[in-house]
Amino acid sequence: MALSVGIVGLPNVGKSTLFNALLSKQQAFAANYPFATIEPNVGVVPVPDERLAQLAPIVNTTKLVPATVKFLDIAGLVKGAAQGEGLGNKFLSHIREASVILHVVRAFADPNVVQTGSGDSVEDYLTIETELQLADLATVEKVRGVRSKVKDEKRETALEKIYKHLQEGRSVRQLDLTEDEQLLVDRELFLLTAKPQMFCLNTDEVGIAKSGALITDFVERLRAKGVEIQESDCVAIVAKLEEELAGFSDLEKKEYLESAGIARTGLETLIAAAYKRLGLQSFLTAGELEVRAWTVAKGTLAPDAAGVIHTDFVKHFISAKVCSYADFVEYQGWKGAAEKGKVRTEGKTYVMQEGDIVEFMIGK
Repeated sequence: MALSVGIVGLPNVGKSTLFNALLSKQQAFAANYPFATIEPNVGVVPVPDERLAQLAPIVNTTKLVPATVKFLDIAGLVKGAAQGEGLGNKFLSHIREASVILHVVRAFADPNVVQTGSGDSVEDYLTIETELQLADLATVEKVRGVRSKVKDEKRETALEKIYKHLQEGRSVRQLDLTEDEQLLVDRELFLLTAKPQMFCLNTDEVGIAKSGALITDFVERLRAKGVEIQESDCVAIVAKLEEELAGFSDLEKKEYLESAGIARTGLETLIAAAYKRLGLQSFLTAGELEVRAWTVAKGTLAPDAAGVIHTDFVKHFISAKVCSYADFVEYQGWKGAAEKGKVRTEGKTYVMQEGDIVEFMIGK
């Protein structure tokens, strides 16, 4: 899946620390499952999935292959980026490549780390969003200035609608668009403020202890500014601690988490949330060779899911043998699940569900 999460933030908010933690997870992942060389500003990390370890003994394998999420470390932002200040142009070009924007905002107090923003997490976010709105305004203005030989009133009306909205200081994701208007935004304009967004509140040990209240306060204050977000779009982490934990061995990490009464690190929670925010889900294959999570978009049909395994499978798809994860585990594999009537055969119109365990029937 050519989808990615772009990490953005003002200087000294912990963006680089967070990305370093992601890179440590990438390096550990690559050690077991080599893949192509990755750009320095790209991190490909495994999505936490406890189901894989549960399935392994049932099918007698030790090889687990999780789904992955790609994170892009976007160049730092300063006020005036839309006019090319600092690394503004690089920032804007890289963020266009991302499918989802992850805003890292500072929610910690440390006199040893220079405060570059306002000191208020909401205002710091709004600084970035304003720069993205200005960049989008310039994009639309440029397109409006190029008149096509064939007059297209619908397109011109859509451009005016979007331009006026941006002039009012509002992001495109807040604009009610028709299907045709959405296609214009997605396929021609590539507007930054139309992209889905997430928030990472980088806090400290004191803040993480009350992360629920921290997130609720952040969301309520953003809504008061007219920004519609959900608490599920926000994750609170201690980036400095996550960077340290990423260097621990599995045993050391397990012991630390148990001593702290934590089920999953903040970084793992963030990765899982990013996977969901990208609109992705996993189906699973389980056999003696490996247990693997395969990535598809929500709403994917069975033949296209088979094509993720091998492109030829789309054309030669016959059917899919499907069992839910819960039934597969309860009845200890295909044989036991089939005996209980929990295995079904699905055809070309079947919409894949999260956690489906599948065997595809492929013709020649």
